Amino acid sequence: MVATASTAGMVLDTFPKYLLLNAERFGDRPAMRHKDFGIWQSWTWSEQKAQVRSLALGLQALGVRHGDKIAIVGTNRPRLYWGFAAAQSLGAIPVPVYADAVAEEMAYVLDHAEVGFAIVQDQEQVDKIQSFAEKIPALKVVIYDEPRGLRDYDREHLHDFADVQASGEALLQADAQLAKWWEENIRQASGDDVSVMLYTSGTTGRSKGVMIKAVNAVNAAADTAEFDKLSEQDSVLAYLPLAWVGDHYLNYAQGYVSGFCMACPESQQTIAHDLREIGPTFYFAPPRIFEGLLTSVTIRMEDAGWLKRKIFDHYVGVARKHGQAILEGRPVPLLGRLNYALGEMLVYGPLKNVLGLSKIRVAYTAGEAIGEDLFSFFRSLGINLKQLYGQTEAFLYVTVQKDGEVRSDAVGPAAPNVDIRISNDGEVQFRSPGMFSGYFKQDEQTRETLTRDGYVKTGDAGFFDKDGQLKIIDRAKDVGKLESGALFAPKYIENTLKFFPNIKEAVAFGDGRDFCAAFINIDLQAVGNWAERNNIAYASYQELAGHPEVYRIIAKHVDETNLRLSREPLMAGAQIKRFLVLHKELDADDGELTRTLKVRRSFVGERYGELIEALYDGSKDKYIETEMTFEDGRKGKVHATVRIEDARVYDAKVEKFREAAE
Repeated sequence: MVATASTAGMVLDTFPKYLLLNAERFGDRPAMRHKDFGIWQSWTWSEQKAQVRSLALGLQALGVRHGDKIAIVGTNRPRLYWGFAAAQSLGAIPVPVYADAVAEEMAYVLDHAEVGFAIVQDQEQVDKIQSFAEKIPALKVVIYDEPRGLRDYDREHLHDFADVQASGEALLQADAQLAKWWEENIRQASGDDVSVMLYTSGTTGRSKGVMIKAVNAVNAAADTAEFDKLSEQDSVLAYLPLAWVGDHYLNYAQGYVSGFCMACPESQQTIAHDLREIGPTFYFAPPRIFEGLLTSVTIRMEDAGWLKRKIFDHYVGVARKHGQAILEGRPVPLLGRLNYALGEMLVYGPLKNVLGLSKIRVAYTAGEAIGEDLFSFFRSLGINLKQLYGQTEAFLYVTVQKDGEVRSDAVGPAAPNVDIRISNDGEVQFRSPGMFSGYFKQDEQTRETLTRDGYVKTGDAGFFDKDGQLKIIDRAKDVGKLESGALFAPKYIENTLKFFPNIKEAVAFGDGRDFCAAFINIDLQAVGNWAERNNIAYASYQELAGHPEVYRIIAKHVDETNLRLSREPLMAGAQIKRFLVLHKELDADDGELTRTLKVRRSFVGERYGELIEALYDGSKDKYIETEMTFEDGRKGKVHATVRIEDARVYDAKVEKFREAAE
């Protein structure tokens, strides 16, 4: 599977080897862009190679050696991505950490990974590290990108990124042979070296360090780049968290093997604007992002004039009828094609341009199930949106949908060179080119995750449909039964609720109980906009969440959810009987969500146990006090009397899970 580059005379089994090759074959093409102070700056592959080389030599001068761990902490910035390549070129192991992790969280990862060096973005990350310095004894050197606010800090172990590069450049000037040595070191590197260590999101407990070998990472990225025909002509906007496997795979790994250009936004707040300016051809976003895009479109149209709304509604109807068929090359009547073409001029084209999706050739979503209507909406606009299913332990891809074989209710067949099977108890298991070599310092957990014959246990329950596409039901440990014996798959119920733009998050309960109940978080942007248009005043999220009119809106959404569930024999027995609108937003800083924004179900269950019991004991409301973390890190308490509502349950035929799976 490993490619050989005849021009470079080397086996391409590490990303630094691809850096050398790309500098040779795409030397003058852009490799990286970054918007800074409102201006896009670009680096070609040749320039990127020079940047990585000077950084690598500077790191070596600071003591970095083969096998050392280098933490990478911050948002998407060229210098941090160069940190990955520089570390790998020396045989060191980059360990990306979530930029929004609180200091204690970050300290745990840095200590557990035995990090000796760190490349961080700014003062905020330096402060986090220094506040827990005694808990990170192996950390010797911290290098920062942005110097603002750090002028008076002790410089004994603190270095400016520019100074480190300058020292590497000075070494090059003093000894011209260093460049050849650096390249030869890359050429001689082993694909069996660990390329990156990615920490899991910690949905089920403490994060684990997933070790990915270089040859496995390269093979996996090369397979999917070929699958989607990615090339140096493509471009992406890198806005996903650096520590997430999705960013490292989709942007960094695929970028190196295909040679496409990666653009970094100016800030997290300017992503939407930067997306429009870049107009990427390859795009990934979790369902939450697509939900947000549709919510913003819906809000804009509600504020638009009568004529614009009529035109929009008409052509969205045309798109829903014919758009996906046109996208997939299926037969469509001439009149339908003409109507769609007119809609492209009046609605779809301008809308895609506003969203920054006008040049998209391939787009993916993953991480959570996506609502059928939401998925169909974007595909009907002509956006080639597909689904994949993956895990950190697989170096992302396990399944992927082929062009023309796309469904909203499944995640595709096995990705190239991936082998998938379903165990006797319904768990999805796989072997793949990119699969991990183990958890760092956690041999027991590694053994628990692997089967005796080398398959990875995903922990997800699923089955293959008739056309060979995998359908994921839920986390295997979360799938349960109601007292009636009906299947209870909380994630499926939650995702059905989250289709509605007014619902941002939901948590379903019911395993071993009489009926299904749910917590709901409203979407402050969508519901807040509705409140303003209806002259409803509110001072906080809590006040809006408890408003009687908001409860009426959410009750309608719950009713529609139950109607949908009643039409699916597998899920009909788990309709929502009681619900409440939670008085605070679930937050990663409070431990309720992971850094990838997945609900930590067990933690939420423990924290809000009294509310859960109130859902089941017939209470009409419940007083609760909850500790929360404010944006500046301070902690405080929020208290409220939370109202509990009953919902209508529809009569329906109920099927058992195993019967449906068979």
